[in-house]
Amino acid sequence: MARIAGVDLPNKKRAEVGLTYIYGIGRTRALSLCHRAGIDPNKKIADLSEEEVNHVRQILEEEGAVEGDLRKEVSMNIKRLMEMGSYRGLRHRRGLPTRGQRTHTNARTRKGPRRGTVANKKKATGKT
Repeated sequence: MARIAGVDLPNKKRAEVGLTYIYGIGRTRALSLCHRAGIDPNKKIADLSEEEVNHVRQILEEEGAVEGDLRKEVSMNIKRLMEMGSYRGLRHRRGLPTRGQRTHTNARTRKGPRRGTVANKKKATGKT
């Protein structure tokens, strides 16, 4: 099992898809990495030699932030927005969508499950 940037890559996946298991690498960047490292994107992770894995690891170190460093950078950016008191920071603090989506309906992913209506609470207290 290949281990790059602290992540175990799945052996049965193709190189192009397996590299996407690393935070900060999508399909496009994974394909670019494969081409620069001279690896066939259709080759399975299990079939990669140590030399090829080391070459990919070296390219990633040169490029910049992935995995832990990138996660820290993103969280620091969000903290900065919240401390500044910007509109986006307030939306992050309240757990609401930050990019202008409607919230009257939808936005359930950010808002969480629906709460019960007030009418249900009145019925519960009236039965005493």
